[in-house]
Amino acid sequence: MAYSELSEKNYKRISLINWVLAPAMLIVFAWPYHLLCRLLDFNELLAFSGSLLFAAPFMMTVLHGHVTMALGAMHRHLYYDWISRRPLTHGFFFHPVFFLTRFRLTLLLISLIFLPVGYFLV
Repeated sequence: MAYSELSEKNYKRISLINWVLAPAMLIVFAWPYHLLCRLLDFNELLAFSGSLLFAAPFMMTVLHGHVTMALGAMHRHLYYDWISRRPLTHGFFFHPVFFLTRFRLTLLLISLIFLPVGYFLV
């Protein structure tokens, strides 16, 4: 039996790996921002929300890279099509806009805007 990287079984495996990696990457990428907020004595709610906004684009970039490495740049759209058809299982919290560079940069800029805003609100 021949193995195909474009099979549903492989898509499920990629999705499971991404779900396992996502929380760890959020923590890894969020801690420097959160540490800076704690040093500047920010409001906790602002620090946590800014940290998540700061970490999300980096996490999304790594997950997008994982899909690209697993399937190749020519076939990753097939995975994203597959996952968008399963919004209540594998595609939970997935939207195609998440992997647009413009969206990720916007999240990063919003998180960086939180820094001076939070500093002046203290």
